[in-house]
Amino acid sequence: MATNSTSKNPPAADQPAPSGDPGTPTVVGPPLGAGQDPEKVRLAHHLVISGRDYLPGTEVLVSPDYARQLRVNGYVAREPARR
Repeated sequence: MATNSTSKNPPAADQPAPSGDPGTPTVVGPPLGAGQDPEKVRLAHHLVISGRDYLPGTEVLVSPDYARQLRVNGYVAREPARR
């Protein structure tokens, strides 16, 4: 029996950007609460958010609550060492 080695979802870089205002950044995951500003996080591990694959090193905008949850669970990369 052959196995299928293809992925159901292509990497986020290969997927078309969601439609909307071209100047508006796209927030992934849970929606922003009232008065919240999105946070940019760099992923440390492969993660699937809302059916899309995000590879390690990908920077995404998420709500502050979701960013905190990702940090606690170890999905956010550490900041590079400062010289």
